[in-house]
Amino acid sequence: WVAGTVGLLRERRARTVLDLACGVGRHAVFLARSGFSCWAVDASPTAIEHTRAAAEQAGVNVDLRIGHMNRLPYPDGQFDYVLAYNAIYHGDPEAVRATVREIHRVLRPGGLYQVTMLSRRNRGYGLGVEVAEGTFVRPDADDDKVHPHFYCDAAGLITLNRPAEPLSIHDAEHSAPGSFHWHCLFETPAGPERG
Repeated sequence: WVAGTVGLLRERRARTVLDLACGVGRHAVFLARSGFSCWAVDASPTAIEHTRAAAEQAGVNVDLRIGHMNRLPYPDGQFDYVLAYNAIYHGDPEAVRATVREIHRVLRPGGLYQVTMLSRRNRGYGLGVEVAEGTFVRPDADDDKVHPHFYCDAAGLITLNRPAEPLSIHDAEHSAPGSFHWHCLFETPAGPERG
């Protein structure tokens, strides 16, 4: 899905890209190998070290920073494209909105961002304790579900990402049965309503 967006990025003459919450760096390395000037950010120093090692092994340059999704360490309008794969739904609705605002802020007008969000069709929706609207925590989990996970429907997804316009949205099942995630590509406004 990410690889399939490279043609559009080239068509749009995108040069600067950000892998938000880069994890072990698979997307950052892929984007750098594809010829983009790539930045990557993650709150985890361990993730940044994994990404650094992967970039060195691949022989590509990736500008790496430790930082939080809702306070990105970049100036306004720095990027042509932001990727947030399986990242920004970790929080309550206000935390997710704050991250979307940050994505909009660091994108140039007319920039693109690709994001996954948890669908309410996901088998995890409704499990555990609802700590905010559409947000669940499973205190007894032995994985990341001990932290808040926000799930949304299609209407909520559009509202959450305004004023960006969707170029594509589909609800796709990831590798495990019932693991539905929204796969979205948005474009930020080119004019003054950006924000």
